[in-house]
Amino acid sequence: MEVERKWLGTSEASKYLGINLRTLYRLIDQGEFSAYKIGRVIRLKTEDLDSFLERSKIQPGTLEHLHYEIKS
Repeated sequence: MEVERKWLGTSEASKYLGINLRTLYRLIDQGEFSAYKIGRVIRLKTEDLDSFLERSKIQPGTLEHLHYEIKS
């Protein structure tokens, strides 16, 4: 059984990830996920974006450096 791929344009992909378009282009340029130039447009697969999101998941206990103590 073949799985249907869901393709998104850059505008749709940035909304899907909740980021602005410039950030999307930067992430593409840094190789964080694959993008495909088809004719004059750039397309991204939702499965690649989902994989990126999973890799970006914050593990509990890793944000200790962002905590600060309130001194009285």
